[in-house]
Amino acid sequence: MSLANGRTYLAIPGPSVMPDAVLRAMHRASPNIYEGALTDMVAGMIPELKKVARTDGHVAIYIANGHGAWEASLSNVVAEGETVLVAATGRFGHGWAEMAAGLGIETQVIEFGTKSPLDAARIAEALAADTAHKIKAVLVNHVDTASSVRNDVASVRAALDEVGHPALLMVDCIASLGCDEYHMDAWGADVTLTGSQKGLMVPPGLSFVFFNDRAAAQRAAMKRVSRYWDWTPRADPQFFYQYFGGTAPAHHLYGLRAALDMIGEEGLEAIWARHATLARAIWAAADVWGQGGPLTMNISDPAHRSHAVTALRLGAPYGAKLREWTDTMGGLTLGIGLGMSEPGDPGGTGFFRIGHMGHINAHMVLGALGVIEAGFGSLGLPHGKGGVTAASEVIGSALAAG
Repeated sequence: MSLANGRTYLAIPGPSVMPDAVLRAMHRASPNIYEGALTDMVAGMIPELKKVARTDGHVAIYIANGHGAWEASLSNVVAEGETVLVAATGRFGHGWAEMAAGLGIETQVIEFGTKSPLDAARIAEALAADTAHKIKAVLVNHVDTASSVRNDVASVRAALDEVGHPALLMVDCIASLGCDEYHMDAWGADVTLTGSQKGLMVPPGLSFVFFNDRAAAQRAAMKRVSRYWDWTPRADPQFFYQYFGGTAPAHHLYGLRAALDMIGEEGLEAIWARHATLARAIWAAADVWGQGGPLTMNISDPAHRSHAVTALRLGAPYGAKLREWTDTMGGLTLGIGLGMSEPGDPGGTGFFRIGHMGHINAHMVLGALGVIEAGFGSLGLPHGKGGVTAASEVIGSALAAG
């Protein structure tokens, strides 16, 4: 027997759960893309997008996923043959480095593994050794979606300033924007990029690159930039189509308008607090489960864990077996162990991930944890009893405290 019938829950780290308000906003006939309500709506969203990133800088919108945002960000400030320094704390740090290499950019990768955050002192050491200032940008993932580590962006800016290096600080916030606290300007990021499908609660298809005047000056010094990826006309369009390098993604924009309304109504600080509380509830459950079995959280220090995704290890092949059980028996889809290969387990089947980003609340998280706990029992996996109870106590205490 399966109990998966009914509304399923996609608890992967993106695409995240689509709010009904977003889906309703997108369910309409195609609009006039040359003038009128759509053009006015987009102009009104630009300052709201900047508020989500906490920046007074510029933003360019692309019809692309996060990989497109990687390419767009690099294409505007780093030329073929120039160098970037990449702080890799998981699969997506390496993915950004691979994108750079595909553009003919030289990459220096500092490997921090998949279980710990970046060490700004090692970055400072690499920058200090670059006396010719060949490194044009430092690439950092605020949250690596595969390992679920959360990095200290401000510490990298401090490292750059400490050694007096002029490289830009570029930050991938695809998994974190609208989930984890982030301050682009205050933390000293020159470029920030994200996608629509996670904290912004819109289906995949839009990406955003925020940049400050330092980055704009580096763009101006480039000999050439692809017409499509060039952020200059997108950030300061003379005609509406220039926002998107062509035809507007109208229905995604309607969804984004609804999502920004929801973000504005709840308030970004409240959204950060909601994500932090629900993350702590998941961690509390995992702590209890791990006391009686092999389950461990990939990032041991809570201070370095993402509030949007949690990677967990059961050991091969039980991460994959649990995911199959929760999907087919409970209607709960968990994330794969992406980039978490180990000796004897190249596919990362010993890991799974819980996405807890965007449009989520207490009953969704507690329901997901209940299905996971039932899966442990059904599969005969050793685990400590009472994980859901521990999560409930975290949520109850947070709500009681106001």
